[in-house]
Amino acid sequence: MEFLFEYGLFAAKVITWVVAILIVVGFVVSMASKQKQRPGSLEFDSISETFDDLKHQAESVLLDKDQLKEKQKADKKAQKAKKAKKKDADAETDAKPNLFVINFVGSSMAKEVDSLRKEITAVLCVAQEGDEVLVNVESGGGVVHGYGLAASQLQRIKDKGLKLTISIDKVAASGGYMMACVADKIIAAPFAIVGSIGVIAQIPNFNKILKKNDIDFEMHTSGEFKRTLTLFGENTDDGRQKFRSELEEVHQMFKDFVSEHRKDIDIAKVSTGEYWYGTKAKALNLVDDIQTSDDFLLKANDTHKLYRLKYATKKTLAQKLGIAASEGVENVVTKVMNQAGRWHF
Repeated sequence: MEFLFEYGLFAAKVITWVVAILIVVGFVVSMASKQKQRPGSLEFDSISETFDDLKHQAESVLLDKDQLKEKQKADKKAQKAKKAKKKDADAETDAKPNLFVINFVGSSMAKEVDSLRKEITAVLCVAQEGDEVLVNVESGGGVVHGYGLAASQLQRIKDKGLKLTISIDKVAASGGYMMACVADKIIAAPFAIVGSIGVIAQIPNFNKILKKNDIDFEMHTSGEFKRTLTLFGENTDDGRQKFRSELEEVHQMFKDFVSEHRKDIDIAKVSTGEYWYGTKAKALNLVDDIQTSDDFLLKANDTHKLYRLKYATKKTLAQKLGIAASEGVENVVTKVMNQAGRWHF
């Protein structure tokens, strides 16, 4: 009995400490969650300098002292010649153009488009004639309106007169491929997933469960097809037919969009909703070259100055403490409800 008493006392102390800690953490999180979202900032990194650093590190390991000394002399000589050339009146005409690199990793809700539009705006503000843009797209698609906007953002680059290359290292399917086909040139890794030119919409219906439990559900609309299918009401054949016709209409828009930007494509053959790996995608004219973004950049470094830019949003204290995880659970539930009946590329 004495043992049980001591054990119970110990357990009570532990519980007290845990509760106290949770109260303190809860208070801190509550205060932090009231902080306003901090504005983001644009980050520029020189990829060319990164390549130079890697090259120098490799040379320092692979070359012996004499070879390294000779290499350093040659580099200094080349640097002097470059400086002398800059003094010439025509030196500006020999300056390397810029290649701006943007990474887009898209979610189903395409929330990353907000950062993409800021990154593209930044490029358009500083880009000059002869500059180019490479966008690494990684996405399996998502909501139609989100990826439609993403494609429109990429179109801004071409409208400015800049050459746009899209790289697909892993996957650019459905809405991801819709973005890619805007480019002047599409490159893809051999096993990258490409295509899936189709539209999908999924919606559960709980009407039978409600009826079984004698639960009434009412929905009032103005307009015959204000709501075609519903989660809780009883769906009709007319509603299903209308929903299906709208689905086909969106699919036709998708096919027209791809055909407009990829003239040599057999749209009837590739718009079945299937996807293909890089090498097969090239045979179907979905992409132009089989190449990774790394190889593209390494080659471009000889003719361009490479810069990677990213719009980064600063995290609040609440996010750092993990409140974002609990918000994420809530968002999942909300998204399931909001996405019901929405079309997805």
